Amino acid sequence: MPQGATERKPWQYGAAPLWPAAMTAPRFHFSIAATDGKARTGTIRMQRGDIRTPAFMPVGTAATVKAMKPADVRATGADIILGNTYHLMLRPGAERVARLGGLHRFMRWDRPILTDSGGYQVMSLSALTRRSEEGVSFKSHLDGSAHMLSPERSIEIQRLLGSDIVMAFDELVPTTTTVQQQAEAMERSMRWAKRSRDAFDAGGEHAGRAALFGIQQGALDEKLRKASADALLAIGFDGYAVGGLAVGEGQEAMFATLDFAPGQLDPDKPRYLMGVGKPDDIVGAVERGIDMFDCVLPTRSGRNGQAFTRRGPINLRNARFGEDERPLDESCACAVCGQFSRAYLHHLIRAGEILGAMLMTEHNLSFYQGLMEDLRAAIATGTLSSFAADFRAAYHGGGTGD
Repeated sequence: MPQGATERKPWQYGAAPLWPAAMTAPRFHFSIAATDGKARTGTIRMQRGDIRTPAFMPVGTAATVKAMKPADVRATGADIILGNTYHLMLRPGAERVARLGGLHRFMRWDRPILTDSGGYQVMSLSALTRRSEEGVSFKSHLDGSAHMLSPERSIEIQRLLGSDIVMAFDELVPTTTTVQQQAEAMERSMRWAKRSRDAFDAGGEHAGRAALFGIQQGALDEKLRKASADALLAIGFDGYAVGGLAVGEGQEAMFATLDFAPGQLDPDKPRYLMGVGKPDDIVGAVERGIDMFDCVLPTRSGRNGQAFTRRGPINLRNARFGEDERPLDESCACAVCGQFSRAYLHHLIRAGEILGAMLMTEHNLSFYQGLMEDLRAAIATGTLSSFAADFRAAYHGGGTGD
């Protein structure tokens, strides 16, 4: 060992332990520091660290934010990431992750992790599903093996993973289904929410340090959303998600629903819009009172050569960037924009080099976290309306990033 070097334990990442020996912060506490219209900025305090809101959670589907190391994800400004129950239960398996010390230690991320319930992936990825009051039986998209995911099993998996924010199990139906189908799915989701609550509360030590969020359903229908919210509030959760949106209904319909749905939930608890989204989706949702977001878009787009900039998204595969010596976004302070040109990134993407996906993803995540930082500052100073107008004007001012 070199002179002066510090020996690191196997569970350490970087120079500090993966988590403190004694966690003294509260289990879960949400405080609102400022409001601007319906928008709020504040802090969620948890034992593994504070989460500044509005917050964007990078998606770490299979125990990794694709093309990024954990320390680099944190360096973009992320306070929390999302893990996926469905994918992790199938591979490598929740029991295996538990034997290896839990998801934080497994992937070397020392801050909060929110795990979704797996319900969306069961519905969208598995060709053969059968829904019943018990849960959803399905075949794995990996090997065709049969599985049953119920509220109790979903909560158990999230407990085995060691999730900090656990999501209740729910049933999602498209907004194109009939009102009767939407009502039946919402009512079943509320029964599952109660079973999720009971299963979480029986979780011993994990329940004593983690939080549980309920998920509002009801598609685009205000009355169904209100009935769902009332049922969730009667059960009681640490936070509430607005589910069933960003599934093809379009931005106008989503915003119309967000004009009323967040206000039906507890104003003193965080509100999480699942699976959103594009930068202008996020700005509009924050204006309507949403506190938390997640989406695969910045990482998926980065791997496919698309970069987000304040003047709109750009496709680095386009030949016109072959000799463009400018950074991706001249207003961006990220390490990628500080070192590399569009021409170089164009070359990496066109050549299929892994570094291209890494650098593009790093920039996109930095862009998203920078947007959240700007939104928090605008709310704190009472200037959100002007910030949002300026952002939309620039972002939609041609859509070329030039």
